[in-house]
Amino acid sequence: MTSTSGFLENGFVVVRGALEKAVLLECVDAIDHELQKHDLDPKDPNTWNKPVIRFYCPEGPAFARAGTSPALRDMYDALLGSGRWIPRQGVGGTLPVRFPSTQDPGDAGWHIDGSYEVDGEYWVNVHSRDRGLLALFLLSDVTERDAPTEIIVGSHLDVPRVLAPFGGHGVWFARVTRALPSSTFERPRALAIGQAGDVFLCHPFLVHRATWPHLGTQPRFVAQPGIAIREPFTLLQTAETCLVEQAIIRGLEQ
Repeated sequence: MTSTSGFLENGFVVVRGALEKAVLLECVDAIDHELQKHDLDPKDPNTWNKPVIRFYCPEGPAFARAGTSPALRDMYDALLGSGRWIPRQGVGGTLPVRFPSTQDPGDAGWHIDGSYEVDGEYWVNVHSRDRGLLALFLLSDVTERDAPTEIIVGSHLDVPRVLAPFGGHGVWFARVTRALPSSTFERPRALAIGQAGDVFLCHPFLVHRATWPHLGTQPRFVAQPGIAIREPFTLLQTAETCLVEQAIIRGLEQ
């Protein structure tokens, strides 16, 4: 099992080889089929007329097996606690497919993900209502040249103090990074790179962004689901406090 060492300080862990090769091949076939609906052929560069296209991650048996990978279930338990997260029969979330391009994709700003809807907007609160983790499923190989997701290491510890004044009601997710101190953006950076089948499990408050240009040769597939939790975190330190919640508490105390 992958170690959780460093999660509190860094805000993420990587589960290498979390998905079986046979499952990956079926997932990629389903993604290819979805792209064909948009007149995009992942094997024909002549059809790659935009830097990115987004759609909901396909469903089906392969994605159900990917989302219920034993290695991932073990890590969800380790980070969130057994019984505290909601299993899903699939991967879920959105799947941005990024094509080789030097064009600005228009979605490459620093942010944390929203967790719940308020009047059609995605919001977030300090208790991380509805979201226990952000998962980055690498469904294709991702190198430094393939427009990988960039992470600000340890930034999840700065976010709780920004969210705390908004209480349980929370705030529109886009306001969070604007309120962070300049020191957040001086923290070390990491790239979500690896082989197809690797999965990055990130604290829900981890600041991240898409990067560009995509200087690789193939489309990049990375699904970005949230891992839902049954109840918001109480932020009371007890013997049962999970690692994700401990990190929020640590951030509030700094």
